[in-house]
Amino acid sequence: MGKNTAESFRISTDQAELDVGLIHDFLAKQAYWSRDIPREIVERSLAASLCFGGYLAGQQVAFARVVSDRATFAWLADVFVLPEHRGNGFSKAMMQAVMAHPELQGLRRFILGTSDAHGLYAPFGFAVPETPGGLMEIRVNNIYSKALAS
Repeated sequence: MGKNTAESFRISTDQAELDVGLIHDFLAKQAYWSRDIPREIVERSLAASLCFGGYLAGQQVAFARVVSDRATFAWLADVFVLPEHRGNGFSKAMMQAVMAHPELQGLRRFILGTSDAHGLYAPFGFAVPETPGGLMEIRVNNIYSKALAS
């Protein structure tokens, strides 16, 4: 079988299609931003978000979720393509679907956090904040690992 291409890649926002086990496994074991996240937290995050699943032959291979009021603000989170399916343009296809979604148009602010994927997001208009000093956060590093230790 040849290399998978973006033509055979399907994206859906139907939550019933999501492979919650796969999403949890990736986020808990492979993602640097959510190491050891409990499944119950992943399930709650999915329920409260606009989720995008990427599928090949009916199997989920990619994911992205957006937290938004669908009027003024959105936060893009938990974007991934399984390692064995990278290099096929699936991350770009996922981003095109996110940015084209009708409920995410005309927003005042669309944000995300990344340590290593600036090259993916920049072509879609994402940039370092003009006034980073205007942003504030409460950050609890390794929150899920700490919970496991107690």
